[in-house]
Amino acid sequence: EARMKSTVEGGCLCGAVRFRLTAPPDEVGYCHCRSCRKHTGAPVSAFADCRREKLEWIRGAPTLYQSSPGVRRGFCARCGSTLTYQGDNLPDAIHIHVGALDRPEDFAPTAEASFPDERLAWFHLAAHA
Repeated sequence: EARMKSTVEGGCLCGAVRFRLTAPPDEVGYCHCRSCRKHTGAPVSAFADCRREKLEWIRGAPTLYQSSPGVRRGFCARCGSTLTYQGDNLPDAIHIHVGALDRPEDFAPTAEASFPDERLAWFHLAAHA
């Protein structure tokens, strides 16, 4: 379960983009979809699902790429770090890649996985796979 004392910060690898969450994520979960794999280069993604009004960009902002109709994926244009996912189907939400948080260890996934049918057969998680 996400633990949050006040605010949580995060950002990209090079530091050009930094953000702050002013409230805990609504939930944290894995996504197994092919698009997330392509965007991250990882076999699975972990997202902290947040309300947009609780996210503040405190340095720079992500560059957005429209990966499919109604879907924008955010990344740092300088270092390429994967940062966000936004979909028109949830206009008040933004999904932050857990690895972009300064303390990702505080945000273990607890929600059901998205797109479990696209999970790589060789990839296994201890919980919520």
